[in-house]
This record gives sequence, C-alpha cells and structure tokens, in this order.
Amino acid sequence: MPSTAINIFATLIAAPGKEEALRPILSGLVPLTRQEPGNLQYALHEALETPGVFYVHEVYKDQAAVDAHMSSPYLQKALSEAGPLLGGAPTIVAAKQIA
Repeated sequence: MPSTAINIFATLIAAPGKEEALRPILSGLVPLTRQEPGNLQYALHEALETPGVFYVHEVYKDQAAVDAHMSSPYLQKALSEAGPLLGGAPTIVAAKQIA
C-alpha cells in the first residue's frame, strides 16, 4: 500500500433483531465504494460468534479520498437508513500501516 494510504476500521453493531435489515444496507456500500477513484480496498465482515456485529476495513490512497467517500451521497443515504438499526454509534478508527 502507498505510504500515504489511510486505513479505516469501523465497527457497527445492529440493534437487537435488526441484523437482517442492516446487513443489505452495509453490503450495498461495497460495490459503490470500490468504484471510487481513491479507494484501494473496501471489505465488510460479520463476526462469526456474534451475528449483527459488522466490521468494515477500508483503505484509501489519501485523506482527500477519505473525505470524498464520507461526503458521497450514497454513503450519506446508507448512514441515514442504518442509523435507526444500530445499537449505538459506530466506532471508527483511522490508521496508517507501519509494517
């Protein structure tokens, strides 16, 4: 990965009973985000032992690409739809790869 690449790790937890409704909203972000010019990787995961706990690993070429993603209309729509289905605020961590 380029040294300026920014990794984003997000954890989203569905409210009880909302897993099935949240899953397609989050899955729908994958192909759209992967088409962004500054996106290098976008993968959605779900915990094996705790269904409804989702992890997203994103890699962008630089901060401008992160900003473009965060302001994209489809992401804003998905966040709006997902909000009522979440059990709390998502945890988002930005990191750089060091090894």
